[in-house]
Amino acid sequence: MSAAPEPIASKRSLIGLGVALAACFAASLLGGAFTTPNLDWYAALQKPGFTPPNSVFPIVWTVLYATMAVSAWLVWRKPADEGDKRVALTWFAIQLVLNVLWSFAFFQMHSPIAGLAVILWLLVSIVITIVFFDRISRAAALLLLPYLLWVGFATGLNFAVWALNAGAPVP
Repeated sequence: MSAAPEPIASKRSLIGLGVALAACFAASLLGGAFTTPNLDWYAALQKPGFTPPNSVFPIVWTVLYATMAVSAWLVWRKPADEGDKRVALTWFAIQLVLNVLWSFAFFQMHSPIAGLAVILWLLVSIVITIVFFDRISRAAALLLLPYLLWVGFATGLNFAVWALNAGAPVP
C-alpha cells in the first residue's frame, strides 16, 4: 500500500486515466455496434409514455461513460490495499461487460426479456461496485450514482417494453 495517491498530473496517472477512458468508451462502442443496426426494430416496438427521445441516449451515455472512467481511475490511483482495489476494479469490469451484454441481449437478439434478465444483473453488479468503490474512494462511489439511477430507469423502461410487446410478433 502506497502512502499517497498517484499525483494527478504524473505521466502514470494520465496513462491510467487514458486506460479507464479507453475501456469505458470501448464498451460504449461495442454496445453501440449491437444497438445501432437494430434501431429500426426498436422503433417498431410499443414503448411507454416515459420513453425519452432517441437523441437523449447518446448524450446521457457519453456523460455516464466518462464519469464511470473517472470513478475507476480514482479507485486505481487511491492508496489502498491492492487486493481491495483488485476486487473493486474486477466488479467494475463485470458491470462493464454486463452493460455491453445488455445491448447484445436486447438489441442484437431482439429480446426484451433477455435484456431484462441481463439488466437486473447489471443493477446488482453496479450496486456491488459502488459498495467496493466506497471502501476506497467516496468520490468514486458517488460518481457511479447517476449511472445506477439511469440503469434503474432503463430497467423500468426495459420492463415496460417487454410487457407492452409480450406475445407480439417479432418485427
